[in-house]
Amino acid sequence: QVQLAESGGGTVQAGGSLRLSCAASGRSVGTTYGMGWFREAPGKGQEFVASISWTDSTTYYADSVSGRFTITKDNAKNTVFLQMESLKPEDTAIYQCATGVFGPPGNLRSRKTYDYWGQGTQVTVSS
Repeated sequence: QVQLAESGGGTVQAGGSLRLSCAASGRSVGTTYGMGWFREAPGKGQEFVASISWTDSTTYYADSVSGRFTITKDNAKNTVFLQMESLKPEDTAIYQCATGVFGPPGNLRSRKTYDYWGQGTQVTVSS
């Protein structure tokens, strides 16, 4: 069992920055193989944003955020971060973190890979 606690959402002007955090806790945290971020906006459904491997630190990004967003992790704190720069109105969405713990490790760009999900945090970018 894993619980995910998110923070960092809010409202920012276009061109601004935000940092999202997601801390995992529970009995299965020791088997974590990857964590990621997804987002959902009206008319778009849930889409992949970024993810990171817990073993070799390989990162993955959606084309729409590549070069602007950076995903990092703190293994000791079981925490993943998403640093968002040069935010655009089209980045407005509910951002949700996820963790994969059961294995075998899967495609970290795919929703079906993940086992537990956070509550989501709202990011609003004004023009």
